[in-house]
Formats: sequence, C-alpha cells, structure tokens
Amino acid sequence: MAEALSIGILGAGRVGTAVARQAIRGGHSVKIATSKPAEEIRLLTEVIVPGATAVDKEELRGSDIIITAVPLHKYKDVDTSVLQGHVVIDTMNYWAPVDGLMDEFEGEASTSEVIGDFFGDVRLVKTLNHIGYGDLEVDSHPAGDPNRRALALAGDDPEAKELVSGLIETLGYDPVDAGPLSAGKAFENGTDIFNGRHSRDQMEALLDQCQKVLTNA
Repeated sequence: MAEALSIGILGAGRVGTAVARQAIRGGHSVKIATSKPAEEIRLLTEVIVPGATAVDKEELRGSDIIITAVPLHKYKDVDTSVLQGHVVIDTMNYWAPVDGLMDEFEGEASTSEVIGDFFGDVRLVKTLNHIGYGDLEVDSHPAGDPNRRALALAGDDPEAKELVSGLIETLGYDPVDAGPLSAGKAFENGTDIFNGRHSRDQMEALLDQCQKVLTNA
C-alpha cells in the first residue's frame, strides 16, 4: 500500500465529505474544517464521515495535502493563510448559471490559474473536479482492474503532482498527468473529459487531442 497521508479538507459539503470518506478507506488520516469553529461541525463530521476529525481551519496546517472543496463562487472567502506552503488540490468548477457571471473565469486562463493566483504561495494541483461526489465512492476499482477509471490532474509542481497521484491511486483511480496548471482547462465543466467516464488510454488520448488543438490554435 502507498504511504498513508495526512489529508486536510476545507469544506464539509457533499464533495468534501465524499472525498473524506474515500480517503479514509484508502488508509489516510483526515481532518475537516470549515469557516465555522470545529465544535459546530463535530457532530456532523462524526455522523457523516466516521474516522475523520473536525478541526478549526488553522489546524489544517501541516497536512500533507489540503483539499479545497467549496463552491467556486465562494473562493474569495477561503482563508488562504492556512494554505501557504502546502500542496493544495483545487476541486472547484465554474458554472455561470450556478456561480453567477464571474469575469475572472471568462478569459483564456484555466480556472485553477486564477485560483492559484488568489491562493498565493501554494503548490496547486487541479483534480477531483471531473467526477461526481456520488461516483467517487462507488466507481473506484483496484489497480489493474479493466473497469478502473482515470482521473486527470494538472499542476506546475512535479513533486506536488507525484504526491497527489499517489493519493488518487489509493482512492481507486488511475491518475493521468495532463501537464501544467493551464492544462486543467481540458477537464473543466463542459469538456469531453468532464462529461464522461474514461479509462487511462481514453484519458490520455483526449488530453493529447486537446494539446494538439491548442498547439494549432
């Protein structure tokens, strides 16, 4: 088994709690925090995510990986001070009908590039955004299983991507490196990758196709 990691999750909604449960199944220790004091989410955490620990957001510092699982339109409410220097996973998606029109996400940059600029000194990796929170817990398979699903990841820090790839493996999925953080645009809301379920070979082919389109643009 891969090395057990300390996982901090910022957000206790459906995405955050689903990731937390799957991470615990993968053998990792999990802390969950929100903008509220730990005491206010402790019972919720004990019931919905057995084995996880509710903490104040400041206690996420020191985690091997911190996962931001909040609605994208609330990204500016995130206390970025707790993220500084950490490997951070961005699971957020932009969808104007839900988030409202946000000019910063209407340009050519990937959403994670915008998020990364706001977060500051973090080692940001984009992933876990293109699988439903319900699917995450039921669609996992052991390594080598022909039905195993692939998940793409993008980031500018090779060591951070390697660490996150190991986490994805233990969640029951094949990690596929899409390239730099800008490549996260290939699996944002509305793309073929976002809308489908893909094997490693299929994922690699779709990412290669996206890269060729960008190269020829």
